[in-house]
Formats: sequence, C-alpha cells, structure tokens
Amino acid sequence: MPQLDHFVTLGRSGLRVSPLCLGAMTFGEDWGFGSPVEQSLEVIDAYLDAGGNFIDTANIYTKGHSEQIIGDHLCSKPALRDSLVIATKWLGNMFPGDPNAGGAHRKNLYTSVEHSLRRLQTDYIDLLWMHFWDQHTPIDETMRALDDLVRAGKVRYVGFSDTPAWKCAQAQLLAHFNSWSPLIALQIEYSLAERTPEADLIPMAKEMGMGVTPWSPLKGGLLTGKYARNKRPAEGDAKRADWLEKHLENEKTLNLLDTLIEVAAETERPPAEVALAWCRQQSGIHSSIIGARTLEQLKSNLASLSLTLSDEHLKKLNDDSKPDLPFPHPFLDFVRTTVQNDTTINGVTCDAWPLSPKDDSERW
Repeated sequence: MPQLDHFVTLGRSGLRVSPLCLGAMTFGEDWGFGSPVEQSLEVIDAYLDAGGNFIDTANIYTKGHSEQIIGDHLCSKPALRDSLVIATKWLGNMFPGDPNAGGAHRKNLYTSVEHSLRRLQTDYIDLLWMHFWDQHTPIDETMRALDDLVRAGKVRYVGFSDTPAWKCAQAQLLAHFNSWSPLIALQIEYSLAERTPEADLIPMAKEMGMGVTPWSPLKGGLLTGKYARNKRPAEGDAKRADWLEKHLENEKTLNLLDTLIEVAAETERPPAEVALAWCRQQSGIHSSIIGARTLEQLKSNLASLSLTLSDEHLKKLNDDSKPDLPFPHPFLDFVRTTVQNDTTINGVTCDAWPLSPKDDSERW
C-alpha cells in the first residue's frame, strides 16, 4: 500500500519525492482567499509529520507571501531544510510596468531566483520550475541560464510547467546536445476532468525523461463530491460559482460526476480520494500536487494513498472521462489496424486490415 514516505524518483533523476506533493498556492490570504499563516503552518507540519518531503510554491503565489511563510517556518526548524525538496517557480511579473520583471530571459531569471532565495531563506532551490511558456524569449537562452544556476549551486534541478509539448521537447534536446542540465519534471493540469494532456504532454514527458506532477488533480474542487448533477455551488460562493457552473452545464462532466460518486460508494471512500487515487495510478504520473487549505482537507487527500482502484473501477472512470483529442490522434487510432494488421504488440491487439493482401497471389 503506497504511503507518503514511499518515495519515488522524479523523472530521469535520482531525486526522491513523496507521491503527493504539498502545494502552497493558498498559503497566505493576500489574494483575498487562502489560509492564514497559522493554519498554513499547521498544514505544513501535518504533511511533514505524515512523512512527506515535497513542497511546491511559486514567486507570485500570494504576492510572494507563500514563499515567505515556508521560509520563516524552515528557519524555525533549520534541521529540516536539507531533508526537504522545496520547489518554486519563476516567470510571473510582480512589478507592474517593468517589462523585464517577468519572462524566461536571463535577467528576470537571475533576479527572480535571488528574491525567492531571500523569501525562502535558503541557499538553494531543490527544483526550479519555469512557470509557463514565455513566447518572447528564445528557449536556448532560458536553458543555458538555468544550467548556469545549477552550476552555481543555487538550483539543484529544473523543470517546466504549463508549456507546449513541442517546446518542452525542443528544450530537452538542446539540453542534451549541449550537456546542459536537463528537465527532470513537467508540471501540468491533469485530472479525471482534464485528460487532454494524454494527447502529447504526458507521452512526451515519458519519452523525454520527465516525471509528471499534476496540479489541480481535483479540478479546483469539482471532483470532491461537493458538486453533482443536483448539487450546485452555494449562492454565496460567487467566486467559485461562475467557474463551476461552466463545467456543471456540460453533460459529459455530469456523467463523469455520476460515475465518480458511484465508484466512491462502491469503494466506501469519498469522491476526492477516488479521484486522487485514479490520478496516482495513471502511467507517467509521479507526484500529484494537493492544495489543502485545512487539516481536514489534507487528511482526506493523504488518505487517498491507501486506496488502489480495481481494473473495473478504473475502466468505468476512464470510459466516462475519455477526452476528445486533437488531430492526428483520432486518425492514428483509426489506422492502427493498418500498422499492426491482425497482430498483438505490447499488449495491444488489432483486427486485420481489410485492404491488405489476403494471400501471396494478391501481392505485387
């Protein structure tokens, strides 16, 4: 049975991380929502006491306060620092009107890392993510600058978040060709309600040696069991209501929620635990990012580690959450019989291709 201290190596690296990563986006109330400092510290301590070692934040989260909360807490327990994997992100612009305060270029990267080190009150960042793709900066500039930070000892590992698959592949090949520090991980949105990364991002990550760390594996609360065909957001929850209603008007999503609740009843576990267990059991997934604001949410998320879904339950969930993938993926499925032609390869069996020669007399 998986546990929080049953670590996995992240991507093609030796970095050991917990199978559930503690996301810190809601540490601090500076955005008008989130957890007060005392509550954030309780969540950190409970996660660490349960055996976790992987905490994820970003320079822009709660205007920098998220990093500061983590840094202050680690300073109060200095022996903890080297046993933890602290991940943060750069790229977001925290200074309106300054064009160089955001982006993936060398100037902003160096400045942002120095600010993150100051707020985190540490000498190094274990895993530095490019938060999203900057279309205005050449990717070779970004990768060389990241490699310089690794060589300087300020960063241990690097990864990308929310970047197209082709750009990730380009960056990885540049790194390998030039003997720069490679990307070891990819952080993307992925859940039962958002499976489109299965088209290109997840296969690319597996092929290129990047471990996948999904964010929002509960789709912003949609998959927690609070919402269903006949359960809508509370009237007072205006911020969340508009976003959720968009999904709850979709018949495919409603069918998925029906199935999720059905599987939850059959396994006698809350829907959130089922959704997290499904994510953990998907190929290529290394460590899902959980964004617990309260101790109760954290305990429920961690409890998902004790649930392993059966093949039958996985099939039910997979069938009702199957995404519509873009070209060429539907076409490649269509022509699979042309390639395999009545054979089984790596466990995949295909029918005979009806247009192929039936015997030697039909071959030219």
